[in-house]
Amino acid sequence: MLLLGCILALSLSPLTESATISLQSTDNITIHIKPGLNKVLPPCYICTPQCKESRLEVSRGKKVDYTFSCPNPEMHFIMEINRTIDCSSGICPMNISLQPTNLNGLNRTFIWDILTSKNDGLVLGFSTPWLRQIHPSSLCSDLVSFKIGTYVRESSYGIGTFCRNGTITRIKVQGRGVVALTIPWNVNINNPGISITNRSTIRSLSIVESTFRQESFINLLSANYPDPFPNSEQMIWKFNLPDKHAATVQFLNFTSPTCVKNENNVIYHPNYQPKPTLLKLADKQPANILGNFNFTLQNCDVNKQMIGLSLNFSVTVQKTQGNIIYPLDLTNEKGLVVRISKRFFGRTFTPVCVICKAATDCEPELVIEGGKYYRISFLCENLNSLVVTAEKQIECWDVSTCNISNMPLTIPQSFSDFPVRLQSYTWKLIAPEHISTEIVSKSMFLQQNVSDKPCNATALGFTYDIFSSTNTDEFTLGTFCPNGSIEKIQMRDNVTIILNTPSNGNSKKLLTHDLNVSFVSFIEEECIFTVSPKTSDAIYLQTPHWEFGLPDYVSVSWKINLPTKRSGRLKFGKDKMDISCEMSHANIYIKPQKGSGPDIVRREDEQLPGSLDMYSGFWVNITNCKTLKASKKLKLQLYITFDEISQVLKIILIAVSSAVGVVLAVIVTICCLKKKKKQIKSPVGIYNSRVNTEAPRRQAIFKKGRKTNESHIYAVIDDNMVYGHLLQETNGTDPEVDVYRPFEGPMGDAPPVPPLNFPNRSTKQDVTDGSVNGDINDDPLALSMKDNEIYIFSKSISRQPVENEDTSLSYMDDSRSGTIPSL
Repeated sequence: MLLLGCILALSLSPLTESATISLQSTDNITIHIKPGLNKVLPPCYICTPQCKESRLEVSRGKKVDYTFSCPNPEMHFIMEINRTIDCSSGICPMNISLQPTNLNGLNRTFIWDILTSKNDGLVLGFSTPWLRQIHPSSLCSDLVSFKIGTYVRESSYGIGTFCRNGTITRIKVQGRGVVALTIPWNVNINNPGISITNRSTIRSLSIVESTFRQESFINLLSANYPDPFPNSEQMIWKFNLPDKHAATVQFLNFTSPTCVKNENNVIYHPNYQPKPTLLKLADKQPANILGNFNFTLQNCDVNKQMIGLSLNFSVTVQKTQGNIIYPLDLTNEKGLVVRISKRFFGRTFTPVCVICKAATDCEPELVIEGGKYYRISFLCENLNSLVVTAEKQIECWDVSTCNISNMPLTIPQSFSDFPVRLQSYTWKLIAPEHISTEIVSKSMFLQQNVSDKPCNATALGFTYDIFSSTNTDEFTLGTFCPNGSIEKIQMRDNVTIILNTPSNGNSKKLLTHDLNVSFVSFIEEECIFTVSPKTSDAIYLQTPHWEFGLPDYVSVSWKINLPTKRSGRLKFGKDKMDISCEMSHANIYIKPQKGSGPDIVRREDEQLPGSLDMYSGFWVNITNCKTLKASKKLKLQLYITFDEISQVLKIILIAVSSAVGVVLAVIVTICCLKKKKKQIKSPVGIYNSRVNTEAPRRQAIFKKGRKTNESHIYAVIDDNMVYGHLLQETNGTDPEVDVYRPFEGPMGDAPPVPPLNFPNRSTKQDVTDGSVNGDINDDPLALSMKDNEIYIFSKSISRQPVENEDTSLSYMDDSRSGTIPSL
């Protein structure tokens, strides 16, 4: 087979046009044609004229005609053109040209080996568009690349790999230098744009000079990267900046060797400073360097058995505002975290803007904490590319030590004068167990963002996103803005409030922000809105968690107050709730806040009222069921309009109220007479067995109580002994003896909450003992009487009698009132 292949190769006729390479004896050029890296393609040979060669060398003074045995030789071969330039002979300075000029059809690499005295330096200049350094393993977009190297003690080191279109204008090396220009087969370059000048010694491995004409961001690498930098050598970068520009240096990656002698470090020497700054590789590198400066990387005598020195760093040059400092006073803001970062523009390019809180403490993104005073500066001129976000956590684990009442949610005054826009300010309120949170707006009130009446964030300056959350769930109340009718919002669980500002908003309008927070008694509903309209404008409301619908078993209430001398008309956004329940029922409850008006109840399968005219404040409660998975989620909008109450209607309402008052007065009078008559006939204290008069007590210390010693049993009770002192004080008249009754006074305003005996949602307390905390078994109306000082409803209080502490009394036998049977 090998013999057959040779015969076929010899018999192949050339398939490409013939090319000629002719070199003069004085050219000092050698050309090599050799196989490329592609080993998969069928063989291709060089024909001179026999097609049997895989390599071809043409030295000076020779002329060679050649062709190829395949139609695509650029896929098989590469060409190297080596030229030696001896600057010590006096031919430098000179401009490098591409010779010969007729070398086309193959990927070409022109290599210039430039010689000079060991004590002289070589300056390689590059015409526009200058050069840009890349990683040695990367490729340039046009596939035209430059590789520059030098020699140290007969060992070669690469200065770097470069592409066209950059900031590097000159590279200086000591002694001998090598430049390699790679050009693809289908690209023609007439002038490489490289000049050579020999100068006095530079006393460094190399000096890379970079000139910036505008705002730029570049990456640079140490010599021989990613391999170790030469021992005891130094490399210098010179940066020339435009007027009113500053630079920031950031180390992206570096390796630090173990030094046997001396140390490795970096040196900064701005032109305006008489003394350089010496730093370690691990130190924070400086920012906001104004004007031109030099940066030096110095290596030590390295332990060759250990890792060597290497450095990958970036330089950002941008317009600067000079030495302008902006104060940010956060000394009184405990728990506050502020982040200054780049604004998101999607795919639109925005230059990097570096933020500094000290001369060498600068980052593209700065995070600072409250409790300190900061002096902020920026390494950029246009601050529109930056935004500020802040988050403050207000937590309380024990009401006795940190009870929060009517505390204002403030924004530091510094933000209103800060040049960067405050994009969002977040308050996270963490309340103790079985304590709810109340948000009150004293002056501006809130408007809910609904489709029929959206918030105009640009005109108003900001909006609020409000969330209620537990350890596992998050409940979105919605988006709100100023100048509305919602005076108060009570939420059962922890609360997150996010103030958002529009991109074109006015920071001065933040001064109108007005929210206060309090920790209040626990409520069973997810949230309660108090709506107190200041005007007669229509009110638009909707159920919370609008995007996903009201969650299962969630109850929400609205307390609607009417303006003075106005009636309200309540409408719903649709005829039915439009959901299907799997367990329980979804209900809407409507009842007056005061008086004995009829309550209105509608289930999910019933038609909602078309409109309801209300002449006094009223409650609206919406309680969800467990909906079917395939069912729509509960979403409902409410509309309230107001009309002036006519004079005739006023008279009718006054008459009805008067009649009701007269009837109540008659009923009260009759009850009082009956009560007085009963008191005369029964001058003894009567124990009402239906009322529990004993508060729960701790377990008795002594095991033998009243149950076992029978000390509380009496056979006969003498009335004169018990009440004799009263008869003496009244001079023989009948004493006034009252009958103990349960409290029948006003029980406070409460929403019409249905019995919430649903499977309980997650509360702020975790489930640790297998039972769900916060089960709702009490009358919800009673549970809502949080303002009543006579009754305290608490789930933690036991309703069982305490062992060995029987406080009940035996019923007494009185001949005048008859025997009271024991139940």
